[in-house]
Amino acid sequence: MGRGDLTDAEWERLRPFLPVSNRRCGRWRDHRQVIDGILHRVRTGVHWRDLPERFGPWKTVYERHRLWSADGTWERLLQRVQAEADAAGDIDWDVSVDSTIVRAHQHAAGAGADPPPALDSKGAGPGEHQGETPWQSLVARLAEVVREARASAARAAASPPRSI
Repeated sequence: MGRGDLTDAEWERLRPFLPVSNRRCGRWRDHRQVIDGILHRVRTGVHWRDLPERFGPWKTVYERHRLWSADGTWERLLQRVQAEADAAGDIDWDVSVDSTIVRAHQHAAGAGADPPPALDSKGAGPGEHQGETPWQSLVARLAEVVREARASAARAAASPPRSI
């Protein structure tokens, strides 16, 4: 298991909600391996063709992500996992917004033309999700995949059609 892969607890919580193969097009590659590849790609931003071999053929990972994005599987997975986590009491639905999260546009504050200096990254090592329950970590990771799928769909809808 590599860094960023689904933990055993996350996998056990996610597995009941995954679609099953209809067996008409052959057997699907292991869902866990493919989902780990998708999570790796979303987390690192690597090109599909540059996915490490441990996730299987890059095209399999890409096609599963594309298919599940198009048919709403990612959205349904996120909703089901959120519902289970909420039922278990692992989601805090309180929202707190302050100026450190929502900033005014630079023109609203009279900011200078120079961008602010970049913050030093302390790195997100193995303790990245310490204190989170498996539900919270899984919901956060699925939400990231859904955001990426929505952004990809929006980019595709905004791009001009290709002519042959």
